[in-house]
Amino acid sequence: MNTRHPSVITRRAAILATAATPLAIATRARAHDGTDTQCGSVVSSLPAPAIRKSRRKLTIAWNEAAICNVAVPVAKARGLFDRYGIDVDYVNFAGSTDQLLEALSTGKADGAPGMALRWLKPLQQGFDVKLVAGLHAGCMHLMTTQNSPIHKITDLKGKTVGVTDIGGPDRNFFSIRAKEAGIDPETDISWRQFPADLLPVALQRGAVQAISNGDPFSYLQKHQFNLVEVDSNMNGHWGHTTCCLIGLRGGLVRQEPDIAADVTRAILEAGAWSHCNPEEAGKIFQPYAPKASVADLAAMLRTHDHHLQTTGSTFRNEISQYADALKLVGVFPPSLDTNAYATRVTQDIFRA
Repeated sequence: MNTRHPSVITRRAAILATAATPLAIATRARAHDGTDTQCGSVVSSLPAPAIRKSRRKLTIAWNEAAICNVAVPVAKARGLFDRYGIDVDYVNFAGSTDQLLEALSTGKADGAPGMALRWLKPLQQGFDVKLVAGLHAGCMHLMTTQNSPIHKITDLKGKTVGVTDIGGPDRNFFSIRAKEAGIDPETDISWRQFPADLLPVALQRGAVQAISNGDPFSYLQKHQFNLVEVDSNMNGHWGHTTCCLIGLRGGLVRQEPDIAADVTRAILEAGAWSHCNPEEAGKIFQPYAPKASVADLAAMLRTHDHHLQTTGSTFRNEISQYADALKLVGVFPPSLDTNAYATRVTQDIFRA
């Protein structure tokens, strides 16, 4: 077991059920060549939920374009919400993070998946939203051309990187990676914003020397334009840290903690199932990514780790770790008490 993350749910554990994180997952083992040797199903060590006389209706906001959110449609398609007496409506939300957090705060939506590095700064504004679980690791990629002299993060010094959002999670993440490698992401690297479909064009024309984005765009562009990966958030210690999370409306967590726990559990179970069944998960997600084949989507899911999920104190520590990293690159002020911040914005909804 990973001693640094005592309640991390990973594919390297057979069954994990801790007091702080009472979720048990039967996982798959991997051979040294990365192929599956077995794959179990998700189970829960929590007591059976209370029988509800009527189904509870909830609204989940999500970005249909991001395959890192695959657990959301899978949970509905597999009947996992039904298992807990929850009737979920989906809202495709492509607005700003501030708008999404406001929608959660005001009850226009009850929950949403998101990226830690996109949510943490806006959450400083005091939105009534609680982060309750880490959903998976992996999905951000830094890429360049085959003949590029850029082979590692430090090679970005003096170069220009194309991104879709100057304040986006991939810009923040690779800025953190640069800082960890000893170069200043503000003075040593230039960042230019382009629409996602123009990033590889900008790279080919020499307007930028590297590009960063998330899946499914990164995977498809890598193969279409014969690009190579320089770095991703599956490298180093970040590969053992969840990057995407589940956020819930604060009122739901306080007033209906059993519902909050059940909807979270359904999404986590869907994520673990997707990890074990990437082809089937790809089929479920394919209507939202018509430019990608099921085989492509399954391949993307295999590069992520949808079986690395965190709750409780481990999840809170990850949020604190991200906040510390954002201090390094100037997103958060040096004076921020990151432990207090993480305690304020997270909630252990599975604690007895």
